[in-house]
Amino acid sequence: MQASTGTVLFRVWAPNSKNVNLILEGSSPCEIPMQPDQNGYFQLETRLATPGSLYRYRLEDGNAYPDPASRFQPEGAHGPSQVVDGRTFKWTDEDWKGIELSNQVLYEMHIGTFTREGTWKAALKELPELAEVGITCLEVMPVNEFAGKFGWGYDGVSLYAPTRLYGTPEDFREFVNEAHRLKLGVILDVVYNHLGPDGNYLPKFSPDYFSKKHKTDWGEAINFDGENCQPVRDFFTGNAGYWIEDFHLDGLRLDATQNIYDNALPEKHILTEIGRTVRRAAQGRSTIIVSENESQHSELVRSIETGGYGLDGLWNDDFHHSASVALTGHQGAYYKDYRGEPQEFISAIKYGYLYQGQWYSWQNQKRGHAGLDLPPSAFINYLENHDQVANSGRGLRMHQMTSPGRYRAIKTVTLLGPGTPMLFQGEEFASSSPFFYFADHHNELAPLVERGRKEFLSQFRNLRDTKMKAQLAAPHNPATFERCKLNFYERFTHEAHYRLTKDLLKLRKLDLNFNSQRHMKIDGAVLGPQAFVLRYIHPEGLDRILLVNLGRDWDLQTCPEPLLAAPWKCEWELLLSTDSPSYGGSGVFHPETETGWLLAAESATLLGARRVN
Repeated sequence: MQASTGTVLFRVWAPNSKNVNLILEGSSPCEIPMQPDQNGYFQLETRLATPGSLYRYRLEDGNAYPDPASRFQPEGAHGPSQVVDGRTFKWTDEDWKGIELSNQVLYEMHIGTFTREGTWKAALKELPELAEVGITCLEVMPVNEFAGKFGWGYDGVSLYAPTRLYGTPEDFREFVNEAHRLKLGVILDVVYNHLGPDGNYLPKFSPDYFSKKHKTDWGEAINFDGENCQPVRDFFTGNAGYWIEDFHLDGLRLDATQNIYDNALPEKHILTEIGRTVRRAAQGRSTIIVSENESQHSELVRSIETGGYGLDGLWNDDFHHSASVALTGHQGAYYKDYRGEPQEFISAIKYGYLYQGQWYSWQNQKRGHAGLDLPPSAFINYLENHDQVANSGRGLRMHQMTSPGRYRAIKTVTLLGPGTPMLFQGEEFASSSPFFYFADHHNELAPLVERGRKEFLSQFRNLRDTKMKAQLAAPHNPATFERCKLNFYERFTHEAHYRLTKDLLKLRKLDLNFNSQRHMKIDGAVLGPQAFVLRYIHPEGLDRILLVNLGRDWDLQTCPEPLLAAPWKCEWELLLSTDSPSYGGSGVFHPETETGWLLAAESATLLGARRVN
């Protein structure tokens, strides 16, 4: 919509077409030639369209297609686009200043399975509860339009259109507006490395949208550095800014950035340009940009001035993989290079990535770049995310694959560590709902996707078993999708787990030792084969120590470890134990004895320095 004239401006890039027509559908259908502009663009400004009007573009091949930059697809990816005027929404978040990555607790959620209804409106009703738990920022899995009735969202095809499955664009805005009222940030997971296989009409407008020299595991890579790439770059940077400006989002999570290819130097790289666009679109509000990067390139979060890309956070698979091995004992596939031993936890807590350039046998190459100097907040640590839960084969949550005591102990390490913690939906109350890979594809594509999924999971030895393969949930089965929906009644039936999450996040919020995320102000030591201590250094001497024992009772009658010693004129006070009956444990005792230390089996114990005369 053009505010000054009351008209609608249509503009599309179709460099291979000599003629493009706008088709307006509805009660008074018509077809209007568009005017060619420079660089392969066509545009038309008209009063014949108003908010709610349905339209398509007819290209020179004679076929009509939805708008590549459609703001809404009410009939799905293959249907007509709809004119939307986002300016009519009445925002009430004018005092919201945005968010910075420090002191955040992220919460990854899939709108379609977060509630039984699977809508923005239903999810909005749960926001007060999430805020009460201690969540500070929602990381919403992709919501752009895709083909079918359900899916993860990573096969999106209309990148500017929030999917009709979850409600209207106005419902999405209302969700964000309410989140801000509750002091919750919202960032959106976006996919700029490929498009989905069904409903992708971009090649009809120009084959130059896709790279001729780069490939991804999921389809053609986006052309960010080839012939005629500038309009493609503009399309994707414009998309990044659109979510921030039109939906007041607080940032983005960039999917699989190792498959976003651009041969430009960092200061002109497409990722840097996306970051700059997000900051400009925020108009003074603080924003965060989180990167998933399997290659673990730490320069993504270094400043542009020092040769980095200027992003903020990195998903830390190393922490997850080490924790998974410690919890389950399994080292198959990409868990091969992790032992789950105490030193790995200490190093991950202190330094973020475990692999910062060392040899990585699973890939038969070196992995990661140096990042010892990065702030702890830059590393997003988690025990669960959508990929890792689904990759268990049965969609199992982490607490279902280990003992209760071990789970509580490592959960405590995760939520009290100096990195930025992230929970996956339902993890806060130990949800029993699985999370499978689900995708509603048509009859020809569905069996191919199912076969591809089984081949991917075959990297795990146990999932190669013929009988196990037969039990894997079919991605296109509606029941697979339905089983993933959360059951909020488990907030009550799993109350002990829920209480532990709340208490840990309350400590994180209120205690300077945990909320400051100060660089190199935490140390650690191995106390036994499965036991370690973390020492949080307080500026005024009121230190904390977290004792973690993942094995049997550990009796330390000889303790040549200074991190166990209380600060000057202080003694250790028991602050929290995961063995508390209120958390489902079997009872608590102070670990410091008259002759040494006794660490309870499969537990975490937090002690705080208390001054004495």
